[in-house]
Amino acid sequence: MPTATVGTPFEIKPPVGLGPVPIPADNPVTAEKIALGKMLYFDKRLSKDGTISCATCHDPAMAWTEHEATSTGINGQVGGANSPTVINAAYATVQFWDGRAGSLEEQALGPIENPIEMGHDLKVLVEQLGQIPEYQEHFQKAFGTGVTKEGIAQAIATFERTVLSGNSPYDRFKAGDASAMTEEQKRGMAVFEDLECDTCHTPPLFSNYRFYNAGVGMDKTPPDPGRKNHTKVDGDMGKFRVPALREVANTGPYFHDGSVATLEEAVALMVAGGKDNDNLSSVLKGVRSKQVTEENRKDLVEFLKALSGEFPKE
Repeated sequence: MPTATVGTPFEIKPPVGLGPVPIPADNPVTAEKIALGKMLYFDKRLSKDGTISCATCHDPAMAWTEHEATSTGINGQVGGANSPTVINAAYATVQFWDGRAGSLEEQALGPIENPIEMGHDLKVLVEQLGQIPEYQEHFQKAFGTGVTKEGIAQAIATFERTVLSGNSPYDRFKAGDASAMTEEQKRGMAVFEDLECDTCHTPPLFSNYRFYNAGVGMDKTPPDPGRKNHTKVDGDMGKFRVPALREVANTGPYFHDGSVATLEEAVALMVAGGKDNDNLSSVLKGVRSKQVTEENRKDLVEFLKALSGEFPKE
């Protein structure tokens, strides 16, 4: 394990609307780790053939995701999942759509070795980066060691913890600025609460990071197993992690498979109570008893746009 006390302590200051960023005790934030993590994040040499970086599928210019249904890895291989945004991932209690990683550190290494994403071998990667003077220098500054896979994970995770979005119209409205949201957005917020969307999309992050079946992907052959792929529990069939809704207007297409192109379509699907299947969430079944008008749907979309705020662009 890299030395965690080397470097210059750095405080990540959350934007308006967000609480303190959770920081693991064994990976305190330093300026040097952030700099190293950023270097690694944008380096295509982390992939086997030098064509894919973290930023390829989680692009700052595209709200730290990509506007594709699913991602394409090395050798043109197409994955089965939509790339979640990195924005506010620091607050997530689990990572990936199926929750198979419990931390950003654990998540950071997954795509590197995934054969259809970056397709590298971590042992080989460590050896390769260890031959590069720039990385030798930065690992010494960040950890007081040479290149290690633990250091790669900790540095990338530390950088990702700086990618935050807040100070949205919603946040300013909640802070007392009555003019921060439009009348349509205010009505949409009332619809959001009346439909109990906040049961799963819980403020201030607009996710409870739990797992539910909305029916998306259940009509495929075979159906998308979701959480069951990790837990092997039948009751988790088709369940996926609730996506956080901050910046949702900028991070389409939607759902775990990117199968819904627009925010309007995504809202329509959810207010209709999802797609029928044997494991449909009881929360969504409850939505079906609500009367939702076309105006309600439009206002709800406008409210979701009010969750777009300020985030780093690089």
